[in-house]
Amino acid sequence: MTEATTPDLDRAIGFTIPDQHARGRLARLGPVLGEVLSAHAYPPVIEQLLAEALVLTALLGSTLKDVDGQLTLQAQTQNGIVSLLVCDYRGGELRGYVQFDADRLAEGPDEPSLFALFGNGYLAVTFDQAATDERYQGIVPLDGASLAEAAQSYFYQSEQIPSLVRLGTRRDAHGNLVAGGLFLQHLPEGEEGRERLHTRLDHPEWEHVETLAATMGADELADPELPLETLIWRLFNEEREVRTLSAVDLTRGCRCDPDYIRQVLAKFSDTERQDMADEKGNIAVDCAFCSKVFPVPLSSFVN
Repeated sequence: MTEATTPDLDRAIGFTIPDQHARGRLARLGPVLGEVLSAHAYPPVIEQLLAEALVLTALLGSTLKDVDGQLTLQAQTQNGIVSLLVCDYRGGELRGYVQFDADRLAEGPDEPSLFALFGNGYLAVTFDQAATDERYQGIVPLDGASLAEAAQSYFYQSEQIPSLVRLGTRRDAHGNLVAGGLFLQHLPEGEEGRERLHTRLDHPEWEHVETLAATMGADELADPELPLETLIWRLFNEEREVRTLSAVDLTRGCRCDPDYIRQVLAKFSDTERQDMADEKGNIAVDCAFCSKVFPVPLSSFVN
Protein backbone atom coordinates (compact mmCIF):
# COMPACT_ATOMS: atom_id res chain seq x y z
CA MET A 1 0.00 0.00 0.00
CA THR A 2 1.54 3.34 -1.06
CA GLU A 3 1.47 6.31 1.26
CA ALA A 4 -0.24 9.47 0.08
CA THR A 5 2.21 12.29 -0.53
CA THR A 6 1.62 15.78 0.77
CA PRO A 7 1.19 18.21 -2.13
CA ASP A 8 4.17 20.53 -2.51
CA LEU A 9 2.53 23.92 -2.97
CA ASP A 10 3.06 27.59 -2.13
CA ARG A 11 6.81 27.28 -1.85
CA ALA A 12 9.95 28.47 -3.64
CA ILE A 13 13.41 26.96 -3.40
CA GLY A 14 16.77 27.97 -4.82
CA PHE A 15 19.74 25.90 -5.94
CA THR A 16 23.21 26.33 -7.37
CA ILE A 17 25.37 24.17 -9.63
CA PRO A 18 28.92 25.32 -8.78
CA ASP A 19 30.78 23.42 -11.51
CA GLN A 20 28.50 24.90 -14.19
CA HIS A 21 28.44 28.44 -12.76
CA ALA A 22 24.64 28.35 -12.63
CA ARG A 23 21.93 29.19 -10.15
CA GLY A 24 18.23 28.57 -10.26
CA ARG A 25 14.93 28.71 -8.48
CA LEU A 26 11.71 26.70 -8.56
CA ALA A 27 8.32 27.86 -7.30
CA ARG A 28 4.82 26.43 -7.22
CA LEU A 29 1.51 28.04 -6.22
CA GLY A 30 -1.75 26.37 -5.21
CA PRO A 31 -4.01 27.63 -2.39
CA VAL A 32 -2.30 31.04 -2.45
CA LEU A 33 -3.14 31.35 -6.14
CA GLY A 34 -6.71 30.34 -5.38
CA GLU A 35 -6.97 33.08 -2.73
CA VAL A 36 -5.77 35.74 -5.15
CA LEU A 37 -8.08 34.61 -7.95
CA SER A 38 -11.10 34.23 -5.66
CA ALA A 39 -11.19 38.00 -5.15
CA HIS A 40 -12.05 38.46 -8.83
CA ALA A 41 -14.32 36.86 -11.41
CA TYR A 42 -11.71 36.50 -14.12
CA PRO A 43 -12.35 34.39 -17.24
CA PRO A 44 -10.02 31.36 -17.66
CA VAL A 45 -7.63 33.13 -20.05
CA ILE A 46 -7.03 35.96 -17.58
CA GLU A 47 -6.76 33.51 -14.67
CA GLN A 48 -4.01 31.64 -16.47
CA LEU A 49 -2.19 34.86 -17.35
CA LEU A 50 -2.28 36.07 -13.75
CA ALA A 51 -1.24 32.63 -12.48
CA GLU A 52 1.86 32.68 -14.69
CA ALA A 53 2.63 36.26 -13.67
CA LEU A 54 2.32 35.44 -9.97
CA VAL A 55 4.61 32.42 -10.12
CA LEU A 56 7.11 34.48 -12.12
CA THR A 57 6.90 37.15 -9.43
CA ALA A 58 7.52 34.49 -6.78
CA LEU A 59 10.58 33.22 -8.68
CA LEU A 60 12.11 36.68 -8.98
CA GLY A 61 10.99 38.06 -5.63
CA SER A 62 12.29 35.13 -3.61
CA THR A 63 15.81 35.95 -4.85
CA LEU A 64 15.78 39.17 -2.80
CA LYS A 65 18.28 39.09 0.04
CA ASP A 66 16.60 42.05 1.71
CA VAL A 67 13.67 40.53 3.64
CA ASP A 68 11.87 43.88 3.55
CA GLY A 69 12.58 44.45 -0.12
CA GLN A 70 9.90 44.34 -2.78
CA LEU A 71 9.74 43.02 -6.33
CA THR A 72 7.08 44.45 -8.63
CA LEU A 73 6.19 42.96 -12.00
CA GLN A 74 4.12 45.17 -14.30
CA ALA A 75 2.94 44.60 -17.86
CA GLN A 76 1.19 47.49 -19.54
CA THR A 77 -0.12 48.55 -22.93
CA GLN A 78 -2.34 51.17 -24.49
CA ASN A 79 -3.79 49.12 -27.32
CA GLY A 80 -4.16 45.57 -26.04
CA ILE A 81 -6.99 43.59 -24.49
CA VAL A 82 -5.09 43.72 -21.21
CA SER A 83 -4.36 47.30 -20.23
CA LEU A 84 -2.51 46.55 -16.98
CA LEU A 85 -1.16 43.57 -15.06
CA VAL A 86 0.51 44.13 -11.68
CA CYS A 87 2.00 41.63 -9.25
CA ASP A 88 4.32 42.15 -6.34
CA TYR A 89 6.28 40.17 -3.77
CA ARG A 90 7.45 41.19 -0.31
CA GLY A 91 8.67 38.88 2.41
CA GLY A 92 7.03 35.82 0.85
CA GLU A 93 3.71 37.60 0.36
CA LEU A 94 2.18 37.76 -3.13
CA ARG A 95 -0.61 39.80 -4.64
CA GLY A 96 -1.73 40.73 -8.14
CA TYR A 97 -4.54 41.86 -10.42
CA VAL A 98 -5.38 42.43 -14.09
CA GLN A 99 -7.31 45.17 -15.86
CA PHE A 100 -8.70 44.09 -19.23
CA ASP A 101 -11.40 44.77 -21.82
CA ALA A 102 -13.95 41.96 -21.36
CA ASP A 103 -15.76 42.70 -24.63
CA ARG A 104 -12.60 42.55 -26.73
CA LEU A 105 -11.52 39.38 -24.94
CA ALA A 106 -14.87 37.69 -25.71
CA GLU A 107 -14.56 38.61 -29.38
CA GLY A 108 -11.10 37.08 -29.72
CA PRO A 109 -9.87 33.46 -29.96
CA ASP A 110 -10.20 31.05 -27.04
CA GLU A 111 -6.43 31.00 -26.58
CA PRO A 112 -5.16 34.46 -27.53
CA SER A 113 -1.44 35.02 -28.08
CA LEU A 114 0.64 37.30 -25.88
CA PHE A 115 0.55 39.91 -28.64
CA ALA A 116 -3.24 39.64 -28.88
CA LEU A 117 -3.51 40.28 -25.15
CA PHE A 118 -0.97 43.10 -24.86
CA GLY A 119 -0.33 44.43 -28.35
CA ASN A 120 2.74 46.66 -28.27
CA GLY A 121 3.13 46.37 -24.52
CA TYR A 122 6.02 46.62 -22.11
CA LEU A 123 7.24 44.53 -19.20
CA ALA A 124 8.72 46.37 -16.21
CA VAL A 125 10.50 44.66 -13.32
CA THR A 126 11.28 46.80 -10.28
CA PHE A 127 13.47 45.84 -7.34
CA ASP A 128 13.07 48.01 -4.22
CA GLN A 129 15.74 47.47 -1.56
CA ALA A 130 14.36 48.64 1.77
CA ALA A 131 17.71 48.36 3.59
CA THR A 132 19.48 50.79 1.24
CA ASP A 133 16.43 52.66 -0.09
CA GLU A 134 17.64 51.87 -3.62
CA ARG A 135 15.41 51.11 -6.59
CA TYR A 136 16.33 49.33 -9.79
CA GLN A 137 13.93 49.05 -12.72
CA GLY A 138 14.27 47.46 -16.13
CA ILE A 139 11.75 47.88 -18.96
CA VAL A 140 11.62 45.78 -22.13
CA PRO A 141 9.03 45.22 -24.90
CA LEU A 142 6.63 42.34 -24.33
CA ASP A 143 8.19 40.24 -27.06
CA GLY A 144 7.87 36.51 -27.58
CA ALA A 145 5.06 33.99 -27.60
CA SER A 146 4.66 33.83 -23.83
CA LEU A 147 5.23 35.67 -20.58
CA ALA A 148 8.19 33.34 -19.92
CA GLU A 149 9.86 34.42 -23.17
CA ALA A 150 9.23 38.07 -22.34
CA ALA A 151 10.91 37.54 -18.96
CA GLN A 152 13.92 35.94 -20.64
CA SER A 153 14.19 38.96 -22.92
CA TYR A 154 14.16 41.18 -19.85
CA PHE A 155 17.25 39.50 -18.39
CA TYR A 156 19.10 39.43 -21.70
CA GLN A 157 18.41 43.08 -22.41
CA SER A 158 18.42 44.61 -18.92
CA GLU A 159 21.11 42.55 -17.21
CA GLN A 160 22.82 40.83 -20.15
CA ILE A 161 22.77 37.55 -18.22
CA PRO A 162 21.83 34.34 -20.06
CA SER A 163 18.62 33.11 -18.43
CA LEU A 164 15.95 30.48 -18.87
CA VAL A 165 12.36 30.85 -17.67
CA ARG A 166 9.74 28.11 -17.80
CA LEU A 167 6.17 28.59 -16.57
CA GLY A 168 3.30 26.11 -16.49
CA THR A 169 -0.27 25.80 -15.20
CA ARG A 170 -2.72 22.96 -14.77
CA ARG A 171 -5.99 22.16 -12.99
CA ASP A 172 -5.84 19.69 -10.12
CA ALA A 173 -8.37 16.92 -9.47
CA HIS A 174 -10.71 19.46 -7.87
CA GLY A 175 -10.48 21.95 -10.71
CA ASN A 176 -8.21 24.33 -8.82
CA LEU A 177 -5.49 26.11 -10.76
CA VAL A 178 -1.86 25.26 -9.93
CA ALA A 179 1.09 27.20 -11.35
CA GLY A 180 4.77 26.30 -11.36
CA GLY A 181 7.92 27.92 -12.64
CA LEU A 182 11.65 27.47 -13.18
CA PHE A 183 14.18 30.30 -13.32
CA LEU A 184 17.79 29.50 -14.27
CA GLN A 185 20.72 31.87 -14.76
CA HIS A 186 24.40 31.73 -15.54
CA LEU A 187 26.46 33.21 -12.71
CA PRO A 188 28.41 36.32 -13.69
CA GLU A 189 32.19 35.91 -13.68
CA GLY A 190 33.69 38.74 -11.71
CA GLU A 191 37.01 37.24 -10.61
CA GLU A 192 40.08 39.38 -11.01
CA GLY A 193 41.65 39.05 -14.43
CA ARG A 194 38.61 37.49 -16.08
CA GLU A 195 36.00 38.97 -18.36
CA ARG A 196 32.56 39.67 -16.95
CA LEU A 197 29.80 37.46 -18.24
CA HIS A 198 27.99 40.14 -20.22
CA THR A 199 30.97 40.38 -22.59
CA ARG A 200 30.99 36.61 -23.28
CA LEU A 201 27.79 34.72 -23.97
CA ASP A 202 29.26 31.55 -25.49
CA HIS A 203 29.93 29.56 -22.32
CA PRO A 204 29.61 25.82 -23.01
CA GLU A 205 28.68 25.13 -19.37
CA TRP A 206 25.65 27.40 -19.73
CA GLU A 207 24.56 25.67 -22.91
CA HIS A 208 24.77 22.38 -21.02
CA VAL A 209 22.54 23.37 -18.08
CA GLU A 210 20.18 25.31 -20.34
CA THR A 211 19.64 22.21 -22.48
CA LEU A 212 18.90 20.10 -19.40
CA ALA A 213 16.52 22.67 -17.87
CA ALA A 214 14.65 23.13 -21.16
CA THR A 215 13.45 19.52 -20.89
CA MET A 216 11.30 20.39 -17.87
CA GLY A 217 7.67 20.31 -18.97
CA ALA A 218 4.80 22.50 -17.80
CA ASP A 219 2.98 19.49 -16.36
CA GLU A 220 5.94 18.66 -14.11
CA LEU A 221 6.34 22.24 -12.91
CA ALA A 222 2.67 22.44 -11.95
CA ASP A 223 2.31 18.90 -10.56
CA PRO A 224 1.65 19.26 -6.80
CA GLU A 225 2.62 15.61 -6.21
CA LEU A 226 6.21 16.24 -7.33
CA PRO A 227 8.34 17.87 -4.61
CA LEU A 228 10.44 20.75 -5.89
CA GLU A 229 13.58 18.95 -4.73
CA THR A 230 12.60 15.99 -6.93
CA LEU A 231 12.41 18.29 -9.96
CA ILE A 232 15.93 19.58 -9.24
CA TRP A 233 17.19 15.99 -9.00
CA ARG A 234 15.46 15.00 -12.24
CA LEU A 235 17.18 17.79 -14.12
CA PHE A 236 20.67 17.71 -12.67
CA ASN A 237 21.24 14.30 -11.04
CA GLU A 238 24.34 13.69 -13.18
CA GLU A 239 26.08 16.84 -11.97
CA ARG A 240 28.90 16.39 -9.45
CA GLU A 241 27.34 18.84 -6.99
CA VAL A 242 23.99 20.58 -6.71
CA ARG A 243 23.36 22.70 -3.62
CA THR A 244 19.81 23.44 -2.53
CA LEU A 245 19.13 26.65 -0.64
CA SER A 246 16.61 27.47 2.06
CA ALA A 247 13.02 27.30 0.88
CA VAL A 248 10.61 30.22 1.15
CA ASP A 249 6.96 29.72 2.10
CA LEU A 250 4.60 31.78 -0.05
CA THR A 251 1.41 33.44 1.19
CA ARG A 252 -1.22 35.84 -0.12
CA GLY A 253 -0.69 39.26 1.35
CA CYS A 254 -2.69 42.33 0.42
CA ARG A 255 -1.40 45.36 2.27
CA CYS A 256 -4.59 47.41 2.13
CA ASP A 257 -5.11 48.71 5.64
CA PRO A 258 -7.87 51.07 6.92
CA ASP A 259 -5.43 53.05 9.06
CA TYR A 260 -3.00 53.49 6.18
CA ILE A 261 -5.83 54.54 3.83
CA ARG A 262 -6.96 57.13 6.34
CA GLN A 263 -3.40 58.47 6.63
CA VAL A 264 -3.25 58.91 2.86
CA LEU A 265 -6.61 60.69 2.76
CA ALA A 266 -5.54 62.94 5.62
CA LYS A 267 -2.96 64.51 3.29
CA PHE A 268 -5.78 65.98 1.18
CA SER A 269 -7.54 69.24 2.07
CA ASP A 270 -11.01 69.30 3.62
CA THR A 271 -12.46 70.52 0.32
CA GLU A 272 -10.82 67.71 -1.66
CA ARG A 273 -12.08 65.09 0.76
CA GLN A 274 -15.60 66.51 0.59
CA ASP A 275 -15.49 66.21 -3.19
CA MET A 276 -14.52 62.54 -2.84
CA ALA A 277 -17.30 61.70 -0.40
CA ASP A 278 -20.73 60.29 -1.28
CA GLU A 279 -24.10 61.58 -0.08
CA LYS A 280 -23.67 59.73 3.21
CA GLY A 281 -20.39 61.45 3.95
CA ASN A 282 -18.18 58.44 3.23
CA ILE A 283 -15.13 58.21 0.96
CA ALA A 284 -15.15 54.79 -0.69
CA VAL A 285 -11.62 53.54 -1.36
CA ASP A 286 -11.34 50.27 -3.24
CA CYS A 287 -8.32 47.96 -3.43
CA ALA A 288 -7.67 46.60 -6.92
CA PHE A 289 -5.70 43.66 -5.49
CA CYS A 290 -8.32 42.20 -3.16
CA SER A 291 -11.50 43.89 -4.52
CA LYS A 292 -12.46 45.19 -1.08
CA VAL A 293 -14.04 48.60 -0.56
CA PHE A 294 -13.11 50.62 2.51
CA PRO A 295 -15.61 53.35 3.48
CA VAL A 296 -13.88 56.18 5.34
CA PRO A 297 -16.27 58.68 6.99
CA LEU A 298 -15.49 62.38 6.67
CA SER A 299 -16.23 62.72 10.38
CA SER A 300 -13.08 60.72 11.18
CA PHE A 301 -10.96 63.65 9.99
CA VAL A 302 -12.50 66.17 12.41
CA ASN A 303 -10.04 67.18 15.11
